[in-house]
Amino acid sequence: MSPIPPVGWLVLCYGELVSEQAEVPELVTLDPWLEPYANEIRARRERFEERLAEYGPLREFARSHEVLGLCRSDDGWTFREWAPRATGLSLIGDFNNWDRQSHPLSRSSEPGVWEVRLPQEVLQPGMKFKVHITGANGGHDRIPSHARLVVQDEQSKGFSAEVPEQAPFPWQHCGPGPVTAPRIYEAHVGMATEENRVGSYREFAEKVLPRVVRLGYNVVQLMAVAEHPYYGSFGYHVANYFAPSSRCGSPDDLRYLIDTAHGLGLAVLMDVVHSHSVKNFAEGLAAFDGQEGLYFLRHDHPQWDSRLFDYGRPEVCRFLLSNLAYWMTEFRFDGFRFDGVTSMLYHHHGNIVFDHYDRYFKDGVEWNAVTYLQLANRLIHEINPNALSVAEDMSGMPGLCRPLTEGGLGFDYRLAMGIPDHWIKLLKHQADEDWNLAEIYHTLTNRRDGEKTIAYAESHDQALVGDKTLAFWLMDAAMYHHMAKDDDHPVIERGIALHKILRLLTLALGGEGYLNFMGNEFGHPEWVDFPREGNGWSYHFARRQWSLADHSGLKYRQLEVFDAAMMAVAGKVLPTPGAKLLNLDEANQCLQFERGNLIFAVNLSPVTSVANYEFPVPMEGSYRLVLSSDDPTFGGQGRIDDRLVYPAPAGRLRIYLPCRTMLVLEKDNQKAKVDEAARAR
Repeated sequence: MSPIPPVGWLVLCYGELVSEQAEVPELVTLDPWLEPYANEIRARRERFEERLAEYGPLREFARSHEVLGLCRSDDGWTFREWAPRATGLSLIGDFNNWDRQSHPLSRSSEPGVWEVRLPQEVLQPGMKFKVHITGANGGHDRIPSHARLVVQDEQSKGFSAEVPEQAPFPWQHCGPGPVTAPRIYEAHVGMATEENRVGSYREFAEKVLPRVVRLGYNVVQLMAVAEHPYYGSFGYHVANYFAPSSRCGSPDDLRYLIDTAHGLGLAVLMDVVHSHSVKNFAEGLAAFDGQEGLYFLRHDHPQWDSRLFDYGRPEVCRFLLSNLAYWMTEFRFDGFRFDGVTSMLYHHHGNIVFDHYDRYFKDGVEWNAVTYLQLANRLIHEINPNALSVAEDMSGMPGLCRPLTEGGLGFDYRLAMGIPDHWIKLLKHQADEDWNLAEIYHTLTNRRDGEKTIAYAESHDQALVGDKTLAFWLMDAAMYHHMAKDDDHPVIERGIALHKILRLLTLALGGEGYLNFMGNEFGHPEWVDFPREGNGWSYHFARRQWSLADHSGLKYRQLEVFDAAMMAVAGKVLPTPGAKLLNLDEANQCLQFERGNLIFAVNLSPVTSVANYEFPVPMEGSYRLVLSSDDPTFGGQGRIDDRLVYPAPAGRLRIYLPCRTMLVLEKDNQKAKVDEAARAR
């Protein structure tokens, strides 16, 4: 027999006791389906507040980069390292002929920290160094945990820390301020050159950033920034968290890139990888003080063959939070895209079906990771209130993008990861005439109310070897032979028409922000494959062929011009609430909706154009064409006269809607002004 609950308590449907006087979290008021989980929502907010009180002011707590590693002062150098279970440490390098007895470290007053002081003249920029750590596993030369520059020896292929330049960087520009409608250009600096080599930060700043601005994007998201020993990991197996990848240049070269972007009005996000770490012993942090269980849990990530951070350990949280503060203060990044958030949030790393709210609050949640992400978002916005934080989460965790005060996790945006998967599934498995408009509309608009989303039709994931970009799925080998403007080819005609429609639909319906991976805006052919043994260490697929988009005689150029026109529309649409469905016509494969005072009309039929197509619009008056995917400038057939003004008496609009075309119309304010003047006369 169940005990009688004490007075003042209610028994909810799942059998737990909740005080009648208990505060109802704001998340529950926004989503009544969360009512059975009010305790968990309160608890995750309380854990965050308790951890915040334990750590003290976050900006003071997140300063390990200022006290650990190699630090210079007026009276010389200090090197410190956290290695609590080690039995001895020594600093070795070019400065002492790598003598392991020459410069031993002593235990400092701070628990677990070792230190040594050196005269100023001992170390010079360009000198290589490491720390020799003796512990339960013997003695090993390791790269310091807070190394700010790590370089690879061309002959031995081994990595070492290097003393960076010490002169202050001459910053010229401030950040762009708040970004309310992010149009994100995702980029990998190394593969942003057309040549068969690794591109540089300065080349990217001088050659790629102007393209980004010209196209109308307002945010650049940089991949593979933190040093990683294997180039082909795309930057997701990080070893050295405080060192910008030296393959692309010096730390000051990266600062130059960011400063140049700020001068062009662009915000710069870093793709930060705090979800796991490389297993490499020589380059990474595994068993750093001689034993396992320092930075990482004692088991590896089952899918990624990598190490998992112990988010419940204060020193690990300090390391990761300091890493965020370091990139924001030392390099002036304007925020982060957090990789692998789903993997962080759950002990099962997201390897289940999220078909019930229990999955977000009761089944395998990694509460320490939840608290860490809350702390991270608090810190990011303390450092820069205009900063952006974006979560790569496919689980749909409620409150991910809600304020910390509500029990949310504090992210600004989440990525709409289901959208690119849906497009690829359609292209792989369904004929064009079988596409279900209701399903497409639902997929593009299905997101949590009150939580902002970054929509994207494809990202780098869809371009990796083994899969294809949207353009390649649509046109495949025909792209090699039929992309000249004067070459009419049915595969290319279909591919270009759908490429434009899928992207514009994604932008208009999918979220409050938009993301594009570099080169995809003009249908870059082929996949992405980094140099590796299986391809003869070739850079052929790890580069971007900008000349294709710059060639006036190719259809790639037409796709790029359309992308720029689409970005102009994005500025009007993304800051506004979600779309309002006006008409969904499965028989004709036609769809119309309104967003941002713009009318979007699409005809996905492969063959049937509809004359005098009538549908409702929110306001009477007249409408004019803003954008047509069928415009010859964008590689279309030119079946629409963009000079026409369309009357909408009684709130009904009638237009010609060609097959495989998407139109954008807006209220004709100019005609309204003429009519008003006529009435006044």
